[in-house]
Amino acid sequence: MSTDKEIEAPIDSDVTISVEMVSKSFGPHKAVSNLSFSIRRGEIVGFLGPNGAGKTTTMRLLTSYYTPDTGKILINGTDNSENDLETRKSIGYLAENNPLYEDLLVSEYLDFIA
Repeated sequence: MSTDKEIEAPIDSDVTISVEMVSKSFGPHKAVSNLSFSIRRGEIVGFLGPNGAGKTTTMRLLTSYYTPDTGKILINGTDNSENDLETRKSIGYLAENNPLYEDLLVSEYLDFIA
């Protein structure tokens, strides 16, 4: 996932996620390059793109599973590199493919994990 255009996050309390010039590499492969965006309270977003575009890496960066090589990610105003427990508890993430419980309906699975 890459962008050459820098997007400034609006400065207000409605911004819940702010990604500022984030990059992540694995060896020589740059998975995410200079990514910037913001998400406001109540917005629903999705990442679209071909395999290898950086969608999963971006989600893992947002959830603090990975740390960015460069840039900053703010969740409710807190830098997620601080790995704050309260910040991590405020993030819900459901991956596309769940390796367990394939026989459950979506509603049953959501009830189970919630």
